[in-house]
Amino acid sequence: ITMANKEVIPFELYEEDAPITVANFVKLIKEGYYNGKTFHRVIPGFMVQGGGFTPGMNEKDTKAPIAIESRNGLTNQRATIAMARTADPNSATSQFFINVANNHFLDANQASDGYGYTVFGKVISGMSTIDAIAGVKTHSVGFYDDVPLRDVVIKKASIVKSKGK
Repeated sequence: ITMANKEVIPFELYEEDAPITVANFVKLIKEGYYNGKTFHRVIPGFMVQGGGFTPGMNEKDTKAPIAIESRNGLTNQRATIAMARTADPNSATSQFFINVANNHFLDANQASDGYGYTVFGKVISGMSTIDAIAGVKTHSVGFYDDVPLRDVVIKKASIVKSKGK
């Protein structure tokens, strides 16, 4: 992804471990869905979440939810990328989060709901920027907490290199 400040944060995606999730994420990238979206929820020492809102906390329509793939052997450790969801395990659509700490309580084998969150990739470089995002001042907007005071915008998401495709 390319941030509004032009910093590029490359992700590595684990297609073999989370094929449904990666296919959904890649499809959204190719459609330009993430361009102009924000990191709308940031919690220091935990995670930064984005992929569902434009500046000003305007929620965007999504496609149908995908099946959870949280029992794929990947763990919610620092710098991994996982899908956000509601209480329904099979409700992930476009929102994702980047773990800024080891959050193993989100893994399927430790999660209180028995499902956890699907890890499908990892930040290759740029975690200092992600850590900076996690440290921005936040407030509440309507029903939403932990919203950055100033929009943290994903300028563009693109596929830079793909294995065999």
